Amino acid sequence: MEITTPVGLILERKGHQIWSIEPSSTVFEAISLMAQKNIGALPVLKESRLLGMVSERDYTRKVILLGRVSRETRVEDIMTKNVITVSCTESVADCLEVMTKNHVRHLPVMEGERLAGLISIGDLVNWIILAQSNAIEDLERFVTGAYPA
Repeated sequence: MEITTPVGLILERKGHQIWSIEPSSTVFEAISLMAQKNIGALPVLKESRLLGMVSERDYTRKVILLGRVSRETRVEDIMTKNVITVSCTESVADCLEVMTKNHVRHLPVMEGERLAGLISIGDLVNWIILAQSNAIEDLERFVTGAYPA
């Protein structure tokens, strides 16, 4: 486990469950699903094709601040259309760089044209913490002689 690990392995551990929304759904439906599933963003799919992403940030900036009504506004009206994606082979470090550079907290992970899953900044940070813990344990075993040289 390290930052060079491909994010496809994180999806294997996390699971490939994808909660998504259709572009014609209301923003209220999207926010309700996010609250129910305790997530901060949803891929917007039509016939299994990724069209965009909608997040809590989109809701606050494009609905609340503009005085729109969430039960009347469609997801397609506020979603981010130019979605940044990564492949399953991208490393944890590369994904963190993409997220930081582009100010995004969620990245769709693609296998060709198919959405394989979604990773969050939290998923990547948790992976790094786990990798560091494992490295510390290995060093402690080595120093105490409990780990063969």
